[in-house]
Amino acid sequence: MTKLNKRLKEAPEDTVEQNWVNKLSPDFALGYLQLMRADRPIGTWLLLWPGLWSIALASHAYGHVLFEMHFDLLIIFTIGAFVMRGAGCVVNDLWDREADAQVERTKCRPLPSGRVSVLGALLFLVFLCLIGLFILLQLNRFTQVVGAFSLVFIVIYPLMKRITYWPQLMLGFTFNWGALLGWASVTQTIELPAILLYIGGIFWTLGYDTIYAHQDREDDIIVGVKSTALRFGNKTHQWLSGFYCICFVFFLAAGFYSMMGIAFYLGMLIAAGHLIHQLKKLDINSRDICLELFKSNHHFGIIVFLSIIAGQYI
Repeated sequence: MTKLNKRLKEAPEDTVEQNWVNKLSPDFALGYLQLMRADRPIGTWLLLWPGLWSIALASHAYGHVLFEMHFDLLIIFTIGAFVMRGAGCVVNDLWDREADAQVERTKCRPLPSGRVSVLGALLFLVFLCLIGLFILLQLNRFTQVVGAFSLVFIVIYPLMKRITYWPQLMLGFTFNWGALLGWASVTQTIELPAILLYIGGIFWTLGYDTIYAHQDREDDIIVGVKSTALRFGNKTHQWLSGFYCICFVFFLAAGFYSMMGIAFYLGMLIAAGHLIHQLKKLDINSRDICLELFKSNHHFGIIVFLSIIAGQYI
């Protein structure tokens, strides 16, 4: 058995087979990289996009040239999203290690499988948080304060699935914090477009993470945790249609109050088409389709970002 095949056999069921982690990681780091989901970058992208959108919107609203004046912010936010998404995954797995051991898809994750100890995970979490702190200190003081508040959501999010059918709402609060951070990093304040973008992002997250949660409905019932997938059931399409409509309206409003050009709105028509495609293709009883559509939200993020760029120049 080759080294890669051996690693894939021991990896979580939902790992990405040809990811660089499985192919290139040294043995001592493999479990920790899987713990922070470095082998599944979709979460990093979904955390990153609201921040990049916000930086681009604020740059336009204040007459800045994005790639000349704020390219450093794009890099800082990208690294920060990778590190803090990883920290959030470690926190989540520490809370869920016993439940994960009962679920086929997650029982081979580093903590429930024993490949990483609880102490090792805690020390790794401290390491990631220190890197995150260093990155945050590169930003202005106001942004540092705003960023510090996000830690509250990161810590309490994993608890929500035990007490409410709406943990996806808390994830929305957490994953879209970058919409506030991005605007603050450019302007040293938080203004209406950033708030509109943040609210729109929350509804976007409610949509895509409900799709993701439908993969685990049966296991969640067995383990005793809650989700919007269980709450909505066969009415998921109706709920998602509402969420995506609301998020789209708020995104348009954020662009309007940032004084976007006409090309932004034309690009957002393509983004709307992407969301409609998700709703049409969704089959809540197919894990493969749910995972595919969940991951496709990375493409939605690209479309929105390019729409903002186009709105600046056209």
